[in-house]
Amino acid sequence: MENKIIKVTAAIFVNDGMLLIAKRKPTARLSNMWEFPGGKIEPNETPEACLKRELKEEFDVDVTVGEYLGSNVHKYDFGTIELMAFKAFWKQGDFKLLDHAEIRWVFTHELDQFEFAPADTAFVAQLIAGKMEI
Repeated sequence: MENKIIKVTAAIFVNDGMLLIAKRKPTARLSNMWEFPGGKIEPNETPEACLKRELKEEFDVDVTVGEYLGSNVHKYDFGTIELMAFKAFWKQGDFKLLDHAEIRWVFTHELDQFEFAPADTAFVAQLIAGKMEI
């Protein structure tokens, strides 16, 4: 039987040339790894609507979802995910840590100093190589 691919969104937040990364909680799956924030798409939800909802739930911020930047399929032991990245822009609200241990704004060249979740590493590599327009 073929594993169903879990569709997940990721926000590439850009602010003054810096990117937002979030550290997963010690109790979460892929604990203490860094990621571009986002989450699973629910039935009948568009990726853009998912990203807005997830960022509201995880940080209590309102965002504008911008351009689609690409996707990466990664097979974990718990299933296969397709991670879809979008540019995101903060509209309003103060970032609160409702679902993460920590967040940081970092420059692209600093991304390789963090241990990212495996599905996010393709985007990290593209960003560092200048192959993803941000």
